[in-house]
Parts: sequence; structure tokens; C-alpha cells
Amino acid sequence: MTNAHVVRGCNSVSVSGSTYLVSATSDTFDLALLKPATVRTTRSFVEFANRPAKLNADVTVVGYPLYGVLGGLNVTRGAVTSLSGLGGNSAQMQISAPVQPGNSGGPVLDRSGNVIGVVVAKLDSLEVAKAIGDIPQNINFAIRGEIVKLFLGNNDIEYTFAGSDDKIEPTTLAANAAKYTVLVECD
Repeated sequence: MTNAHVVRGCNSVSVSGSTYLVSATSDTFDLALLKPATVRTTRSFVEFANRPAKLNADVTVVGYPLYGVLGGLNVTRGAVTSLSGLGGNSAQMQISAPVQPGNSGGPVLDRSGNVIGVVVAKLDSLEVAKAIGDIPQNINFAIRGEIVKLFLGNNDIEYTFAGSDDKIEPTTLAANAAKYTVLVECD
């Protein structure tokens, strides 16, 4: 899974060096499903949180921001700062974990390492500064986990819920997330 804007206009999609096909997209929610171009055995690595994200809950974002500049997997932490996105968009939530171009489509995880969202955007600080004369900080957005699950269900993709809500160490969370967070490139 990634964002629709990540794969829009791609001739092909590469996931960690292997060719994938776009099997479904939603422009409404900016989500896309990818599947391997050749048959492979797949298994689920991620689990969804048992309940929606709550205001001020700790979050971890995992992805490949500014790939080619920063070079590899990146992990940042923050909190859920609003239960809606830009303009009150209820399909999104606002997070303070720093994101950059390249984080799009990456998981937003709760303190147990369960998916509560998918990174979708950051506020354009320069545009806001031009409009209001102040530079906003750490205003980033994720598609809410409930919307992601709806998209998966509408495309006959099964997903699993967390077996535990126990908090795990941040280093363990990052190591687990590194197993299923992959680089998606548009060719």
C-alpha cells in the first residue's frame, strides 16, 4: 500500500527493486494498492490498531524521506495533534512527527507498533508563510487507519488487528517496522 499520488503517472513501480503493478487506487482518499508483477508468496507483517487514534497519542512514522539525499530508512516520532486534516478533513489526522517528500505512503504507528494511519502530506510552510507571515512547524497529515481499512476491505484485501496493545520499546518498534516498510519508486 502507498498513496495514489506516489504512483500517479508512473510507467512502472519498483518496490525495493522488484516490479509491482498498481491494482487499485482511490483519488478520494489518496491510496493505492500494489501487487507483485510475478506471483510471490505474501504474508502480512503489519497489524492495525484495535481502535482509532486518539488525540495526543504517541506516533512513529517510518519511511524513505528525501531518498537520494538522506539515503535510507528514516524513523521519526511525534503525536496526534488533531483528529482531522486540513480544512477539517475527517478522513485524515494531523501529526507532529516530522515528514518530508518521500514519506508519503509510509505507516503511522502507535506505541505498540500497530498501524493507525498512512502518511499523506505535509503543510507547505512557504505558502503558509507567504499567506500569513509566519512559518508553521510540524504540521503533517496522515490518512486515518479507519479509512485505510475501508479501502482494503473494498478491494477484498484482508487485514489483521493487533493481538496486543502493550507498549514496546521504540528501538524494537523501529526494527519491526523496517521489515515491512519498503522503498516505492516511480519509473
